[in-house]
Amino acid sequence: MTPRPILLDCDPGHDDAIAILLAVSDPGIDLRAVTTVAGNSTLPNTTRNALRVLDMVGRADIPVAAGRAAPLVRELSTAAVMHGEGGLEGPLPAEPSRPVLDVPAIELIEQVLIDADEPVTLVATGPLTNMADVVSRLPHLFPKIRELVIMGGAVDLGNWTPAAEFNIWVDPHAADIVFRSARVPDEGAGGRPAADRLALTMIGLEVTHKAWLTDEHADVLRDTGRAGRFVAELLDHFVGFHQRRFGWEGGPIHDAVTIAHLIDPTLVSALPMNVQIETESSLCMGRTVADRWAVTGLPANALVGLDIDRNRFVTMLLDHVSALP
Repeated sequence: MTPRPILLDCDPGHDDAIAILLAVSDPGIDLRAVTTVAGNSTLPNTTRNALRVLDMVGRADIPVAAGRAAPLVRELSTAAVMHGEGGLEGPLPAEPSRPVLDVPAIELIEQVLIDADEPVTLVATGPLTNMADVVSRLPHLFPKIRELVIMGGAVDLGNWTPAAEFNIWVDPHAADIVFRSARVPDEGAGGRPAADRLALTMIGLEVTHKAWLTDEHADVLRDTGRAGRFVAELLDHFVGFHQRRFGWEGGPIHDAVTIAHLIDPTLVSALPMNVQIETESSLCMGRTVADRWAVTGLPANALVGLDIDRNRFVTMLLDHVSALP
């Protein structure tokens, strides 16, 4: 099969770093480019981390461009308490071997879409600030976008506030722009939305909170090579944080689920829903209001993940990371 072309927009971040590794490790994924956004850490940190991770697995050929350094409306809030001030607390890979591209993320995204001979899947594992730029500035290229798969949101409770998941909470106004642009394709439309709409898949906390790894998984990876040792050291910090903060056995590898879903579409179960983003309430800012039972009568604009086969996810992740050079 021809590898599926994707562009990954991310804010590394422990789980973003693992998502990058999973993407480059699978022959069915063709990672065309990486763009970065402020979220888990500041933009200089997330960009440097993306370059470091690609260097570590010998993929300095994959272009990296920096995007938005702050949300559209709000001030930036980072997740330094979880990921450390630099965004990758734990392992200390070398400084990047190359500078970031001297073009903004939106221009790299535009060029990747123009150059592609088949529609590209956009994957966003951070705040949706760059993706809001895609909606606002590149609507003429929507036919070149196969779908947008995001890690973000929740049907039920949040994780950063009682109501909101972190990625959506950081930039709810960007998320609102993205979700308003989306529509679940009609079956009779050949699996594609209208030319002025995006096909959107939301992988939220209902799924990713089940996709956790433990100290034992870190130990399995530790002696499998450079990439395995790197992930083990990421997990030493990330799992430890979740054990101390929440009393959980492991740490959820949120962002890697987006890539795992593309590798094996049967891994995550999802339903079409209408999802709206709260942008005004101080209490519920960033909440993804997901109409699971279709009580509003509004058209579905996203496929929303609800469950995952955790054992298959863990096996996939361990096998892929262990096989990296």
